[in-house]
Amino acid sequence: MKNSDRNSSLDSRINQTLKNVQGLLKGRSIPGKVLLTRRADPPEDPSLRSPTFGRSFSEIDAGTSDLMDISKEAEAQDTSKQQNNNTSANKLKPISSNVEITSKEVQRSVMGARATDSARVMKFTKELSGSTVILEKLRELAWSGVPPYMRPNTWRLLLGYAPPNSDRREGILRRKRLEYFDCVAQFYDIPDTERSDDEINMLRQISVDCPRTVPDVTFFQQEQVQKSLERILYTWAIRHPASGYVQGINDLATPFLVVFLSEHLEGDILKWSISDLSPDKISNIEADCYWCLSKLLDGMQDHYTFAQPGIQRLVFKLKELVNRIDEPVSRHMEEQGLEFLQFAFRWFNCLLIREIPFHLVTRLWDTYLAEGDALPDFLVYIFASFLLTWSEELQKLDFQELVMFLQHLPTENWTHQELEMVLSRAFMWHSMFNNSPSHLAS
Repeated sequence: MKNSDRNSSLDSRINQTLKNVQGLLKGRSIPGKVLLTRRADPPEDPSLRSPTFGRSFSEIDAGTSDLMDISKEAEAQDTSKQQNNNTSANKLKPISSNVEITSKEVQRSVMGARATDSARVMKFTKELSGSTVILEKLRELAWSGVPPYMRPNTWRLLLGYAPPNSDRREGILRRKRLEYFDCVAQFYDIPDTERSDDEINMLRQISVDCPRTVPDVTFFQQEQVQKSLERILYTWAIRHPASGYVQGINDLATPFLVVFLSEHLEGDILKWSISDLSPDKISNIEADCYWCLSKLLDGMQDHYTFAQPGIQRLVFKLKELVNRIDEPVSRHMEEQGLEFLQFAFRWFNCLLIREIPFHLVTRLWDTYLAEGDALPDFLVYIFASFLLTWSEELQKLDFQELVMFLQHLPTENWTHQELEMVLSRAFMWHSMFNNSPSHLAS
């Protein structure tokens, strides 16, 4: 009987959340946590529009993570349910308890919001400072965003590059970095006469793609940055002959490069200069980027092998999901003859890096890395939520207009609030549909 009541309660909360989200999509305001409280307090800080990675704590260090912590009171009342539910159910609670939060709680003072941020940072500090990090707890925290100055260590742990045991961590990182240096010496720092024709062509393609990487961020136009990127990509490609280098992988290296550089460079990324760092620091950063990129791609190998079957499979799933969630949009796109592969292939290939402002990418990747091995399937829900942000607009466009719109989505003025909304919807739909495939049946 208790299980029946609990399931009934969960269903009603999911249904209410769905109504709330649909209301927001139609332009109506909704109560609760989906509207991030840090946006409801002061006017938006213009500095958020350019990425900053200062080491000292500020409101933006964890302000994007309010999804988990605003509902502290509701979570305290529901402790028994948390113990019986799995990790996914734990993540659902911040979204499904929106309606339980009063408008007074939503309209917190700046001081209250910062207190929440401070509490969140304390949770991360406690988890990261232990002798052995409990990765499941770290994943739950990281899913809703990591304070920027804690990102480097958190990402290394989430990807399995750094071990949970703090006593072993320094030695393993030193050994893995030396292994990368040996690979660079063996495969990259050699004359072309020692390379095969395929390797020469691959290196040439990488050297062409590096200057095109994140062209809107001037930092990536620095010659030394492009050289580091080239070494990382070529070394990875040589050691992964099943796929080799595929265009798009260059984009995937950039979040790692920025996050690990942030341990040594402060302030606005547009003012960074990699030449301020010693060669040893640059080498260590390169090594960390290489291993983290390798760990990420190990979980999606068939995305970049011949014909990229993994991406094609996920695009098909995306089409099915959109048809289930928003049938009018799905029908209109089909009537116009637009195939999902025409726009979504790039989304999966570059993990949305080319679709949103770069200052939001690391926040999005907090959720990516927190998903771990489940990331490929969860991408389908993120991208469905991303696409349906423009549900009404899409239904008004013909084929040519659809193609142009989806190639140049109006995200240039997006802030963390829009991104959190996308992730909230994605999680809700994942909770509703992923373990109930019959719900996706037409």
